[in-house]
Amino acid sequence: MKLPKFKYSPNAYALGLFDDVEGTCSVCKEKRKLKYNSSFYSIDTPEYICPWCISNGKASEKYDGEFNDYNGIEGVSPDPSDPVPTLPAEQLLEVCCKTPSYVSWQQEQWLSHCNEPCAFIGYADTETIQPLLDELKDDIEQNIGFDPSFIKEHLSKDGHLVGYLFQCIKCKTHRLHADCD
Repeated sequence: MKLPKFKYSPNAYALGLFDDVEGTCSVCKEKRKLKYNSSFYSIDTPEYICPWCISNGKASEKYDGEFNDYNGIEGVSPDPSDPVPTLPAEQLLEVCCKTPSYVSWQQEQWLSHCNEPCAFIGYADTETIQPLLDELKDDIEQNIGFDPSFIKEHLSKDGHLVGYLFQCIKCKTHRLHADCD
């Protein structure tokens, strides 16, 4: 059976968001070999979620949960008095309910560009961002909250200051988010 693809997380399988573990999916009750291992925000904690039940929205629907926090998507205001997001609702719901989350130190943030959520490409370190510094300049200087030179020297894929690399679906511009433990 062909694995489902995730528009906003095209590298989900390569990034280790699924473990190679046999089991029965808590949602579809099918025997599967890939178990989701990242964030899922719901009251109940399903024992096993397969990629098919993420991509079709069944896991989110059954457990009234989200894989990515709606308010963590750039373009959505956390202020309840400003409830109108700047991005289309169907795109926001796809990120929240049909896209595997990435592993982060703090609450995940999902970046956007060209009026659409970006695709999460992977974890980034200083070597990864080096050829992209011109594209990432604004994110490094303004949005991350760390001294730009510190980011350029200490960003890692799995250390104390981790980079999360995104890419615009439309124009292919890269974006960067970072957080620390």
